[in-house]
Amino acid sequence: PLPLDLSKFVLKICCSKVICDGCNYANSRREFEGRRDRPSCPFCRQPVQAKGAGEVEKCRMKRIEANDPLAMTQEGNEHEKKGDYSRAIEYYTKSAELGDADAHYRLAFMYHNGHGVEKDRGKVIHHLEEAAISGHPTARYNLGCEELKDCNAERAGRHFIIAANLGHDDSMKSLMAAYRGGFVSKEELAAALRAH
Repeated sequence: PLPLDLSKFVLKICCSKVICDGCNYANSRREFEGRRDRPSCPFCRQPVQAKGAGEVEKCRMKRIEANDPLAMTQEGNEHEKKGDYSRAIEYYTKSAELGDADAHYRLAFMYHNGHGVEKDRGKVIHHLEEAAISGHPTARYNLGCEELKDCNAERAGRHFIIAANLGHDDSMKSLMAAYRGGFVSKEELAAALRAH
């Protein structure tokens, strides 16, 4: 699976596909070495052209009309940055209904902070669980933190183990603390370290 860390992947605007930096680099190398006639997207094979902000927005809206959850989440991000929380929630909700883990995570964040909606811990937990089930490591970590708030350290430790196995660094730190507190066994910690 692709990492959810935005700094480790690239979004191809033409088809709204996400590729890791390594694959993007390999594609660029093939183009540079002349194995390709012209720069193109590795997925849809459309020629890559420099696009202005208006062109990018047009492509994103086209992808939204095609019910692309990633494009909807991006549009929600744009509205959230502008402070238009009601539109952000609208796009995040549509994207979450289509199964986007990041949209669920962002909805949890909105409900946690009360941005555009009333604070609702139940909805925070619901959206964190949905995101975590879909493999979102930060959501899994935050579920562990919520379990700690509920004084359920053993269950929090399980969430931290899963998040650490997904490569989440803060979960590894929390897992070390859980080990020192006796909530995680030495074998579980060692397995998580190997997987991390």
